Amino acid sequence: QEQLVESGGGLVQPGGSLRLSCLASGISLSSAQTLGWYRQAPGKAREWVARILWDGVPRYLDSVKGRFTISRDNAKNTVTLQMNSLKPEDTAVYYCNVELILRTVWGQGTLVTVSS
Repeated sequence: QEQLVESGGGLVQPGGSLRLSCLASGISLSSAQTLGWYRQAPGKAREWVARILWDGVPRYLDSVKGRFTISRDNAKNTVTLQMNSLKPEDTAVYYCNVELILRTVWGQGTLVTVSS
């Protein structure tokens, strides 16, 4: 019953914007310790992109600071990643992650391709 479903990925031009959403089912985000986004580019290692704690303070990967914004909406059980000024190196499969007290839950991923 615990599921995370990402949406909003697709093809976008360099310099463009995209908004990713993660819908949680069977999970109360109010009980989550950390909500975050993770990505893996083709042929490269996976990396954390952004995370937000219950206190609402966000943290970002240095390469996306000033361009990406993570937010949460407990009422809608969603976590959002607003991506602006996209670059080709942002191309990756993006995953939503929720850290609970005893386990973590992952989404299936959504592909973002930044190319002209």
